[in-house]
Amino acid sequence: MSLRTVVTAQRKRAALAAVVAALVGGAATGCGGSSQAATPSASSAPVPLVVYSAQGYDKTVTDAFQKATGIPTKLVDDSTGPLLARVQAEQGNPSWGVLWVDGDEAFAALDKAGMLLKGYQPSATLTAAGQAVVPADKSYVPTGLTVTAALVYDVSRTPNPPTSWQELLTPAWKGAIGMNDPSVSGPTYPFVAGMFNQLGGDSQGQAFYTGLKSNGLHVFQTNDDTLHALQNGQIKAALVQSSAGIATGIKNPHLKTVYLPKVTSLPSVLGIDAKAPAQVRAEAEQFATFVLSTQGQQAMLTGDRHGDSLFWPIVQGVQPDPELPALSTVPTQAIDPYTWGPKEGGINSWFTNTIVR
Repeated sequence: MSLRTVVTAQRKRAALAAVVAALVGGAATGCGGSSQAATPSASSAPVPLVVYSAQGYDKTVTDAFQKATGIPTKLVDDSTGPLLARVQAEQGNPSWGVLWVDGDEAFAALDKAGMLLKGYQPSATLTAAGQAVVPADKSYVPTGLTVTAALVYDVSRTPNPPTSWQELLTPAWKGAIGMNDPSVSGPTYPFVAGMFNQLGGDSQGQAFYTGLKSNGLHVFQTNDDTLHALQNGQIKAALVQSSAGIATGIKNPHLKTVYLPKVTSLPSVLGIDAKAPAQVRAEAEQFATFVLSTQGQQAMLTGDRHGDSLFWPIVQGVQPDPELPALSTVPTQAIDPYTWGPKEGGINSWFTNTIVR
């Protein structure tokens, strides 16, 4: 999700989880997707392509796309929860052609409900990390990566940061760790699910977070809240989305972002409405191709310099902002959104009832 501060974040994140649950539950009765490429006639005049997006760089990209192709593009910019709620409400008569937000769990649910065009992937050559988050049925298109959760600390106060997740459970870090609430913060549920995944399952993941709580874990609502607690000395280490940590470090050089083994890949994802007219689907495919082109990637990398643009490109040959380390040096894992997406509501409820309270 975008790094913009959302005053009603808790309500919107709850709406996101409810929409994902509704989509998963309604998958059996969802409309069918198409694996056929949409090809309008050569004489077809462009029609407006409606892009629902929560990306900080989206206006820069849609403006560049419209200028490059002549296709009129209408951007509907909001945070992820309201956009997914809107997509769900419009199932019978969709207004969107493209949906573009962070996190693939919701797209797995949309795919299960038959709401996404299947079988389309732009011809761009992806990195190994990019290929790892492409769905088998090609029902959505990854466009970039951040990771969750990165560990941010103040080098002037904490010269020796933790080097493993298990170290966070030791007395040396009692009361010193802060993270976001996954029921509020979009990037945090994939972090929680990623820990459950790498530790071996639900019971092992629950034991880890219960241990953190026993060791004095502080839970805040958003990246801004957690990073503020770090800067005022309330905590010594903040667990947040990588782009948030790096952006804060650009403003405050005392703050450094590191990555414990392993952190979870958080892709930005683009999906195409399966029910859109053929011409709109064709334009949406052009948009996806543009996003993964050199020009589109440059627009992503410059559109939100101190926010969502701090991502790792997944197109071979495209370089990230120089503030980012090489992705090959970051110990990442990609979790299966079709496994962990349907679990989001239950895990978030457990976290709220057991860890937050």
